Amino acid sequence: MTRSKPGFFRRRLRWLRLALVAWCLLSLLLVLPLRWLPVPFSSFMLQHWVSDGQRPNQQWVDFELISPHMALAVVAAEDQRFPQHLGFDTHEIRQAIDHHRAGQSLRGASTISQQTAKNLYLWPGTHLARKAIEAWFTVLIEIGWPKQRILEVYLNIAEFGPGVYGVEAASQHFFGKSAAALEPAEAALLAAVLPAPKRFHVDNPSEHVVSRQRWILRQMNQLGGPAYLREL
Repeated sequence: MTRSKPGFFRRRLRWLRLALVAWCLLSLLLVLPLRWLPVPFSSFMLQHWVSDGQRPNQQWVDFELISPHMALAVVAAEDQRFPQHLGFDTHEIRQAIDHHRAGQSLRGASTISQQTAKNLYLWPGTHLARKAIEAWFTVLIEIGWPKQRILEVYLNIAEFGPGVYGVEAASQHFFGKSAAALEPAEAALLAAVLPAPKRFHVDNPSEHVVSRQRWILRQMNQLGGPAYLREL
């Protein structure tokens, strides 16, 4: 007995719709509660724990207890249009494409929102499927969370050194002080290692890291200091 093709495709389409609805509901359940709740761990922390067998060093701290210099430093270093864009910096994306077409290596153009989505829910890599899921979670985060909350979560889950996650743990580990007490130069040094925290070191900074620290300090001044983030 042959299977009816129209009926077969209708059933497949119905299952596809149900799967999409289930995916959307699961995504919302993963994103919306974290607008208010402290993040207990991130995907990157869990992967570190499984691969190294050692619990990551991380301690959640509210945004009000993080030095405004630290908040400004990561924005200056990673995503200067963070207060204005809707999750994706189209200006940086166009520049990255233009540089690639000119024969230069393809540089990253990820925003803090995208990095938050990746660190919190996903895994390292540049595969198209992973980037698509990252974009989906970035949209949900931008819709569901205020900008200050996105920055707060990012500062609490970013890796600043092998096994050191979040600005409170990093500040205590490298400077012996709370995140609230970070000075501009210390904040800029922490932000300088963010692109590659396993290769760049806060406690033994290379010439490149020191040069990047100085650049970040200049950018912080040009942005107008912590007042730049006042409207978040």
